[in-house]
Parts: sequence; C-alpha cells; structure tokens
Amino acid sequence: MPKRYSKKPAQQQKIAKKRIEFLFRHAKEVFKEDSSISDKYVKMARRIAMKYKIRLPPSLKKRFCKNCHRYLVPGANCRVRIHKHRVIYYCLGCRHYMRHPVK
Repeated sequence: MPKRYSKKPAQQQKIAKKRIEFLFRHAKEVFKEDSSISDKYVKMARRIAMKYKIRLPPSLKKRFCKNCHRYLVPGANCRVRIHKHRVIYYCLGCRHYMRHPVK
C-alpha cells in the first residue's frame, strides 16, 4: 500500500507562499549586484515550496532554470525565443532549453 503524505496546515502554507514571493522579489533586486545571491534565494524558495507542498505559479516557474536552478534574467543570463507556438528559454549557464507553449 502506498504511503500517504499529509498536507501541512493552511496557515503554514500561506506563510510559505508569502516567503516564496518575498524571496523571488529580492532575487530580482539583488541580481544586478551579485547573481550568486539571487541563485541562493531561488534555491531557498524551491526548498520551501517542496517542504510545504506548494505549487509555484507559472510566472515564477519561468524565472529560474529547471536544470541548474539559477535565477534567469532575459538578456543577462538567458536567451528567450519564440518558435512554432512555443516560448523557448535557453539558460546560458548550463545550456539547458525550457520550452513553454503559447496559447
């Protein structure tokens, strides 16, 4: 029989969501000075989301690389292209492609 994992209390999840949004906001601000700090913020936000079983909204999912977990800024460390009804994000750090469909 598979294990069932219970969700965390709603109050804790609400606090975790606020924390995740806070970390992404600060990652954006700090990126200009030191990109490694913004990468740490993204990793912390992902860990919080996994711990409290929170899905990241699509707007935040597109802001970091799925492979190396770096904070992505178009033009600085990522390339964005549109090809065949897809938005393609190319991480210049690990050279990984992420394809997102366009409606």
